[in-house]
Parts: sequence; C-alpha cells; structure tokens
Amino acid sequence: MQTLTKTLIDTGLGNRVVSEGQLERVLGGSPQRRYQLVNRAMAAAELLRLRRGKYLLARRFRDFPAHPFALAQSFDAGSYVSFETALSHHGWIPEGVRTVASVTLGRKSSVYEHADFGSFSFHPVAILPGYFLSLVERLELSGQVALVAQPARALMDLVYLRKQEWQGMAWLTDSLRIDQEQIHCITSAQIRALWQIYRNKRVHSFLTGLSKALGND
Repeated sequence: MQTLTKTLIDTGLGNRVVSEGQLERVLGGSPQRRYQLVNRAMAAAELLRLRRGKYLLARRFRDFPAHPFALAQSFDAGSYVSFETALSHHGWIPEGVRTVASVTLGRKSSVYEHADFGSFSFHPVAILPGYFLSLVERLELSGQVALVAQPARALMDLVYLRKQEWQGMAWLTDSLRIDQEQIHCITSAQIRALWQIYRNKRVHSFLTGLSKALGND
C-alpha cells in the first residue's frame, strides 16, 4: 500500500473526495514531495484523479462505491442535483438518466466527463437571493451525502433550462411521461414557494398555468 493511500485511510479520508488543500494538510512537506506521492499512488492504481485538484481512492480501498450525486457535489461545491436526474431519482420519469445534471451557483454551464464515473453537467439558474436551496433536500446515499432537488423544484429548474412555455399538461404527461398522480402531488404551498424562488417570467407563467390545471386557482 502506498504512503498516500495509508495516510488517507488513517486520517478518515478514505471514502471521501480529497482536494489539494486536504492533501497538503494531511501530508505536509513540500509540493514536490506531495506531487511524487500522488503520482506513485496513481501509478499503483490506488488513487484516481477525478479532475484537476480532486482525488479519490480506488474502489478496493473504500467502504462503499462512490455515489455519482456525491461526486457531482465534490466537482462543484454548493451545487445540487436537479433536472431530469432528480426527477428520475424520485421516480417521476421512467427513463434512467446517464448525465448527472446539477444547478450551479456559477454563471456558465459546464460539462465534465470521467472515464470511470460518467458525465456530469452544471447549469446556472436565475434564483432570487436566499432561495437557492429552497425545496432541496440533504440525502444520505450509500453512506454519502448529496443535495437533491425535490420533484417540484427539479421540474421548475427544467422548465427554466429548456425555456419551456406552459402548453397544458401534455408536456408533463406526454413528453416527460410524468404520471398524473405525481403531478397532482404538487401542492399549492409548493407552487407559492416556487414562485418566490425564481426571477424568470416564463417560470412564473408556467406555475400560473400549472396551478390552474391542478385546481389551485
């Protein structure tokens, strides 16, 4: 076992994505020494580079597989999983989703591909200050923690991303294939909360149409 691998396990970081800053704290020494330890661990297939400055021990040294939602959070701190990814997770849409899509605090969309863990995308959404994590849950997934949008929030994030106009229930039931019973689980309280979250007129118009269709207006 490589020195870096043993150090991460001994310091309780064996199951976590670690940054350059964390490596500096647990390893100490010069940047050159840390660089050598990282390269040796990677050459021995004990350490995986997720992206620049982010690392994870190989599966055989961890207690559980890395959950893609937790990885997304480590790639973009402060983001939360949403859009079709969250809808699929909650069982609202039938298809599995290959890309883990998240809402980011950043200003630009980005996509990251990893040979072992798949595709991750991050998209900004115009949200009023103080409401970024409204209707977003902190979930424990296979021993890891991730922020995941509730179904109604994920749906409105998707409306924003796709610039979707309200055209009746057909887009929800036919295009997304969401069951009518699930749509009717959206409460008037959630619609009021969603109205406060976004600064986008298209989303507000969609919420107005949805509220009327659900008999909340």
